[in-house]
Amino acid sequence: MRKLIAGNWKMNGFVSSQAEIEALKGLTGSAACDIVVCPPFTLIDRAVERARESHLVIGAQDCHAQACGAHTGDVSAEMLADAGVRYIILGHSERRMSYGEDNDIVLAKAIAAHRAGLIAIICVGETRHERDEGRAIEVVGDQLSGSIPQGANSANLVIAYEPVWAIGTGLVPTSEQIEEVHSAIRRLLEERMGRDGSLVKILYGGSVKASNAPAIFGLSNVNGALVGGASLKASEFAGIISAAG
Repeated sequence: MRKLIAGNWKMNGFVSSQAEIEALKGLTGSAACDIVVCPPFTLIDRAVERARESHLVIGAQDCHAQACGAHTGDVSAEMLADAGVRYIILGHSERRMSYGEDNDIVLAKAIAAHRAGLIAIICVGETRHERDEGRAIEVVGDQLSGSIPQGANSANLVIAYEPVWAIGTGLVPTSEQIEEVHSAIRRLLEERMGRDGSLVKILYGGSVKASNAPAIFGLSNVNGALVGGASLKASEFAGIISAAG
C-alpha cells in the first residue's frame, strides 16, 4: 500500500511560510508516497496556488458540520473544497480535549467532509492514564465506532492513531505498542467494512521525526504518518518523506 505522509501545521505559519510549500513541491515528483500539508485556514488559498501543477496536496485542520449558516468564525467543508482542499483532519486530540469534541461531533464533521467530496483523516488515541489502565484498545475502538460515518470507504477515509501522551512530548510508544494498536484498528475496520477495511490507510502520529520514521514505517499496518512540528520545515519533513520510500 502506498504510504501517506500528512503534515499538520496546527496554529503555525505566516505568508513567509509559503517558501516551505515551494520547497516541498520539488520532493513530490520523485517521492514514493503521497504528501499532504494541512496549513492554518489563513494560508490555504496561497498553499493551493503554490502547490498547483505538482503532486503536493493541501488539506485543512478542521471544519464545521454544517454547509453554511450563522456560525461565526467557522469554516465549512464545502468552503474548503471550493478553496481546493482535498483532506480534512478531524477529531485530533487537541480538538477533542480543548474544545470538548466528542465522537458525535467528530462523526458529524466527517459526514460533512464526505458530503463535500473530501477525505476525512479521523484521529484516535488514548491518554497516558487510559494506557496505564490497560484501556488503550478499548478507547481507540470506541472512538472508531463512534466517529466513522456509515458508507465510509478506503477512498474517503484515513485513520490516524495518535497516542495523546506522545504528541509533542518527544515520547514514542514502543514498536510493540504501535503495532498492537494498528493491528487492532485494522481488525475493527475489516469487521465494519469487509475487504475494503484492509485498504484504509492507518497513519501513526506522535513525535514522528526523520530519525525514528524508518522503524515506525517498518511496522505492520503502519501506512504513513501524521506529522506535527517536524512538518513545519521542508528540510526536516523531507527526511520523513524519504523514510516512507
